Amino acid sequence: MNKNNLKAWLYLLPAILFLGAFMVYPLIDVLIYSFEEGYNFASQSYFGTGLYNFSYVLHDPYFLQAVKNTFIIVIITVPVSTGLALFISVMLSSIEKLRELYQTIFFLPYVTNTLAVGLVFMILFKKTAYSDGMVNMIINFFGGTSVDFIDGPYWAKMLVVCIYTVWVVMPFKILILTSALASLNPAYYKAARVDGASSFRIFTKITLPMISPTMFYLIITGFIGAFKAYSDEVALFGTDLNAAGMNTIVGYVYDMLYGDSGGYPSYASAAALILFAIVLTITVINLLISRKKVHY
Repeated sequence: MNKNNLKAWLYLLPAILFLGAFMVYPLIDVLIYSFEEGYNFASQSYFGTGLYNFSYVLHDPYFLQAVKNTFIIVIITVPVSTGLALFISVMLSSIEKLRELYQTIFFLPYVTNTLAVGLVFMILFKKTAYSDGMVNMIINFFGGTSVDFIDGPYWAKMLVVCIYTVWVVMPFKILILTSALASLNPAYYKAARVDGASSFRIFTKITLPMISPTMFYLIITGFIGAFKAYSDEVALFGTDLNAAGMNTIVGYVYDMLYGDSGGYPSYASAAALILFAIVLTITVINLLISRKKVHY
């Protein structure tokens, strides 16, 4: 090893040690825990190894409900938030005056504390003994009946979660897409207008292909972020998400470690690996699709 290579490894050593201690080691530990059957947290002992933890988790009704909730959140919020962010970004790009002000306004929810925003949403949607909430007041104004969005039917609670998730994640996507649109070469648009291309054709044939790498990045990170949903639900429904029927996979993992049913790291590890497999599978599918749809 020559002197330059030795210096390079020395510069990388702190990062390597940090990643090894806080990423690689925990991953290996989770993998080991997931195969240890009957693990006792207090005595640090177990009675065998095998796939029982995975079987238990996959047959646990709380985990199945968490998977259902997570997939609904992912399927609804990722395309809706990405589509709305693209629409708003295109509109902002066409505004010259006060563009920076609008960008700042749209970005404010991203820098606001997640739990604080969740409490505001809970107040807007929650029915109490004194008020039906602002959302129900609007519904009543148009002749509808009040709905308990926080403690009521499942579809109502899921609607609040989806609206809240879209609200929280959309500012970041707007910022990224606005930056991508601002970096496009205006010569392409001038040439298209000279040829008489319509605005829709310009958008579909020039804008979308040129920002497709950015769109792909937002979709991938959107899927990963939605699968990690947990704090949003806690902000809306409290810590007992199983009782509310609104738990997520990450929430299930947390409950198995620290919740009322806590003290089962083996089950939590198995659930975490299942989540990893789901996210990896969807990411690979997106990567395969991107080969035909993304233009670099």
